[in-house]
Amino acid sequence: MAPLIAIVGSDGSGKSTVGQALLEWMGEQRPAMLCHLGKQSGNLGRAIGRMPMIGRRMDRTIQKTVKDAGSRKGPSPIAALAIYAFSLRRLRRFRRMLAMRRQGIAILADRFPQLDVPDGLDGPGFGKVRHDRGIARTLAVREQKHFEWMTAHAPDLVIRLHVDVETAMLRKPDHDPAALAKKIARISDLRFGGTVPIVDIDTSQPLAIVVAEAKAAVAAMLERQPA
Repeated sequence: MAPLIAIVGSDGSGKSTVGQALLEWMGEQRPAMLCHLGKQSGNLGRAIGRMPMIGRRMDRTIQKTVKDAGSRKGPSPIAALAIYAFSLRRLRRFRRMLAMRRQGIAILADRFPQLDVPDGLDGPGFGKVRHDRGIARTLAVREQKHFEWMTAHAPDLVIRLHVDVETAMLRKPDHDPAALAKKIARISDLRFGGTVPIVDIDTSQPLAIVVAEAKAAVAAMLERQPA
């Protein structure tokens, strides 16, 4: 089976930059692909916001729906369906990733699904909202099963990126500092069952050092794998 390497970290930790550098390096030795396994709801919202005439209005509607879903009353049926739809989109991405891996393509996975922090950091969408009643309860059970299936496909290596809040904010100035600090503090809680090799890298260091440490971790993992 081709290697599967998960790159995890908060926003602003450099997941995309490190992933791209590793992809170029690994691609010189074997077929490799960088797969984004997140739901990408933020990208969708930004794309809608750029649409002429109706973009901003639709984006405001999406943001209000997200805010209402996180309230104490929980998501409306429409919001619950939207959360589940993004979960299904993520499931499809994961299945496509597995298919490419079976074809012998080494995978670098950005935003690998996890269950250690259920209310964030690429955990279940319903982990962030109240889901103990109505359609949200039914869909949350289904989503949980999807995540249990995905996380059962453990990566061969997890590269866990750490960053300080100041550096992350320089890279993501549009983010809320308090929310970003909370995500950063919980990165160490991502253990993937405690059976997966994890390498921690401080991405507040110069990029050349970060990439060198990531390459060394991958090289060591590849040496351990049977030929």
